Amino acid sequence: MSLLRSTIEFSNRILGRVKRSRKMAVPIVMNGNDDVRLNLGCGLAVTNGWLNIDGSLNALVAAMPPSFHVWMYRLTGAKRYYSESEYCRLLRDHVFIHHDLANGIPLHDGVADYIYSSHFFEHLYRDDVKHLLNECYRVLKHGGVLRISIPDLEYAIDLYLSGNKDEMLQNYFFVEDGESHYARHKYMYDFEMFSSLLRDAGFADVQRCQFQEGAVPDIDALDNRPDESIFIEAKK
Repeated sequence: MSLLRSTIEFSNRILGRVKRSRKMAVPIVMNGNDDVRLNLGCGLAVTNGWLNIDGSLNALVAAMPPSFHVWMYRLTGAKRYYSESEYCRLLRDHVFIHHDLANGIPLHDGVADYIYSSHFFEHLYRDDVKHLLNECYRVLKHGGVLRISIPDLEYAIDLYLSGNKDEMLQNYFFVEDGESHYARHKYMYDFEMFSSLLRDAGFADVQRCQFQEGAVPDIDALDNRPDESIFIEAKK
């Protein structure tokens, strides 16, 4: 990692700490409905009508002028997955809040109808996961639905037992990305383990769902990696 990128990453983490206790009103997101939809730890896996909350550099620069988007594209790992034009379009056409979710959700109580998160919770330490699930419960309206997709620990173990040991270790347990602190995996779960955390946070009706099936809207666009993922929904 270059010195410039290291300095920016460090500054981003410090900024996340500075903003850790803030609470704000829900920004207006036009989705043709009255409901509020939150996409947590989204990176750039976004779709129309959702408020995207993320601690990445991408979310930080999304509200800045387009010239900053081009500059950031050249510094971030996004160039491995997106063209410059696609990257700039995603930042321009969607609503982001820059916030380190390990510190909670920067919104007031009972404002969200739906919360979605895909392949993010494994990037948090277990105590931070517990805190964030409590925050999800706090921010959801009564009857609101949380949908979480995470890597399946059982799938990873099956890889190991079938002889794919390096793939299992590198993809699930020792994920390293020198370009971002947030890319590393901190913990792994199976369905029973994560269900227990959801119930401890107060959630009810915890269900394992199929890929792109459930009560949360737009999962045909948001769900990904069906073979290696657990899809879980729970209600407040």
